[in-house]
Amino acid sequence: MWTTLLMVTDKNGERKELEYRASTGYFVSIVVTQWADLIICKTRRNSIIQQGMGNWVLNFALFFETIVALILCYMPGMKKGLRMYPVRWYCWLYGIPFGLLIVFFDEGRRYLIRRSPGGWVEQETYY
Repeated sequence: MWTTLLMVTDKNGERKELEYRASTGYFVSIVVTQWADLIICKTRRNSIIQQGMGNWVLNFALFFETIVALILCYMPGMKKGLRMYPVRWYCWLYGIPFGLLIVFFDEGRRYLIRRSPGGWVEQETYY
């Protein structure tokens, strides 16, 4: 009976660890999509290709955000402090398609705004 109880407790512990790893993976995906969000917020009308990445404060912010996320994911003590368990490197790749979708959508929106200034797209999506 005690061995069965210990096995159930161990399985529950493994499930909780899996849950914490999943929430850390979700956090990592949010960070990756925030990279795309920060890049698209650079300009209102110009394309990212036209504008470039010459803003060193913004580049530092991207770098700093990544470093903070790495610290939160992989620093010892975060398992108990924030219940953030380390994830494998490929978990950082899961958010990239969504980030690319955000960038492509916004580039298309900017193209339509440049193509027809004052049009429907600008009235509905321009801030």
